Amino acid sequence: MIAYLDLLLRLVIWFLLTADGSLANIIIGICVALLLPRGYTASSTLRDWLHVFWEIIVAIPIAYKEAVEIMLRPHHQEAIAMQRVKPNRSPGLIFLDIFLITFTPKTIVLHYHEDGRYEVHQVARRKKP
Repeated sequence: MIAYLDLLLRLVIWFLLTADGSLANIIIGICVALLLPRGYTASSTLRDWLHVFWEIIVAIPIAYKEAVEIMLRPHHQEAIAMQRVKPNRSPGLIFLDIFLITFTPKTIVLHYHEDGRYEVHQVARRKKP
């Protein structure tokens, strides 16, 4: 089941990059997704995948809320924070974690460190003294 989710993730990325739903592009995308090398460094479970998909669904209204907040009340405070990668994450789940962090308007991942950390840029409202 996890192999199918990895394949599906690769196909979704392919379709987002090409923005073409033609039959030829679908066949090319399937071939590319199947031919790309797979790293078996960490195993993921279906529960991990479902949890990440749920987090993405929850992040959609939060992203809209943050976008409205930034438009109505500008955020002038910036910070760079280091966040740890959750343990036993496969490369596909790490990609989805980075996507989730970057999806919300107030945060963006600047760099993924191989030792298991994300460098995250955050904007915030200036705190009153």
